[in-house]
Formats: sequence, structure tokens, C-alpha cells
Amino acid sequence: MSLTITTQNPAISIIPATQSPLWHDLLPGGCHWSARIRRGTVLRFTAQAAGANLSALFFNAEEKRERYNAPDTLKAQHTAFLTRGHVCYSDMGRILCSIVTDSTQWSDAFCGVSDAEQITAQFGTRDFGAARNDMYRNGRDGLLIEMGKWGLGKRDLVTNINFFSKVLADDTGNISWQPEHCKAGDMVELRFEMDTLVILSAAIHPLDRTTTYQPADVLITAFAAAPVALDDVCRMSCAQNTRGFENTERYFIQNIATNQSSQVVTQSSAGV
Repeated sequence: MSLTITTQNPAISIIPATQSPLWHDLLPGGCHWSARIRRGTVLRFTAQAAGANLSALFFNAEEKRERYNAPDTLKAQHTAFLTRGHVCYSDMGRILCSIVTDSTQWSDAFCGVSDAEQITAQFGTRDFGAARNDMYRNGRDGLLIEMGKWGLGKRDLVTNINFFSKVLADDTGNISWQPEHCKAGDMVELRFEMDTLVILSAAIHPLDRTTTYQPADVLITAFAAAPVALDDVCRMSCAQNTRGFENTERYFIQNIATNQSSQVVTQSSAGV
């Protein structure tokens, strides 16, 4: 199957147009993906068609019991959605990544992911045995498959972020997905402030009521990030974020000091 890649609008990116990417990968609609992303890396997600959804979870790559915490992320920044200037907090008060670019200006932070029951009810059944890679996929199973590759399981499945997706509540409290929100070429850029295990699914949003199974592809592109400035938009968006960056930077200073001490002890022991 041939795939046409829709490129991003470089005018809204924090990455200079002349900067070459480290690598890129195309995540087919409905499929899942995971990788360990180093601190100081920017991941750009680019929607290849309208109506894209990208469900994401984040874990500290060095200590996976530390992971993205949705309640703390929303509460600390006084928001019910995520966009440029916001950060993603761990349950230890550290910043896993920062949202440095978001052409959609809104990502859903609390609706969760689609599951097998929903996909079957909405589209019917099409399994691997009958359809191979054109099988119907759901977000929950996709995330769990990727998590399993890193020793994680159902107990580690927490509230995720749905990039490119917007939900609104009406006067009676009913929440609905906004189908016109994401356009082809829209992009979100995340700058990673910690070594992070990234888990992704490009399955449809759980409130997407389309009757045709056609989840959008998402292009993933990695770049080297510039150093975080003292007046960085994410650092300065609220007082809590300033403290969050300080807490994260202190964590890495302590780790460097611990590693250096271990090396000295090892060298001394070898000398004896």
C-alpha cells in the first residue's frame, strides 16, 4: 500500500526550516508505536489526514513506575485541555515533555481510548486472520501491546492524552468529539525534558462516531532540541511550571553526581 506523506507547515514549528531531522517514521492509522526518546529531543507529530487522533502515554525510561499523571498535569496548569505552553507532569512532579508547538490549539486530556467492544459495535469485526494488516484496531489494545514490549501491563494503563482531538461539553454536560478540529498537515511538537518511554496509538478517538473505519496516519519526526531558555514559553506559562523545570533539572544533576561517585568507587576498588 503506497502512502502519501503530508508535510508540516514550518512557519509554526520551533525547529528551523534548515535543520535536518534525526529520523522519521510513519505510523499508519489505527496502528501502535513505542520508543525510548532521549532528553533534549523534539518529536513532531503531523496529521496526514483530517480527523487524526494520536493517543499517548509517557513513562520515565529509567524508572517506569514514574509515569504521566493527568490529574496533576491539568490541576497544576489550571486547564481542562493541553496545547502549546503546557507540559506533561509525572506523578513525581517532574516534567516528562513540553508542548512547544500545536497548530490545533487543543488536545483532549481526559476521554481515554477506544476499546475492542466499541470498534466492533461501530464497524463490525475484521480480524488479522481475515484481513491481515487491514484489520480493525482499537486504542486500548494497541497501547497494551506496546507497553508489554517494555514490561508494562494493564495495571500501568493510566489516563492518556489524545493529540489532535478536541471535545466540548454542552449545557447538559454531554461531551462530544469535534470532527472538524484536526486538518491534514496539523502538527504537535513535544520537547522531551526527561529520557522518556513514549507509547502511541493512532486509533480513532473514543467519541468519534464515524461509520467508516479510516483512521488517519501520523508522521513522527525527531529533531535535536535547542537548550531550554530561561524565558521558554512552557517554563514561564505559570509559576508551577517554573518549579517543575527546576525539579526536573535537579533530578538530572543528582543522577550525574551519583554516577560520578559510583565511577570513583569502582576505580578505587579496582586500584586496591
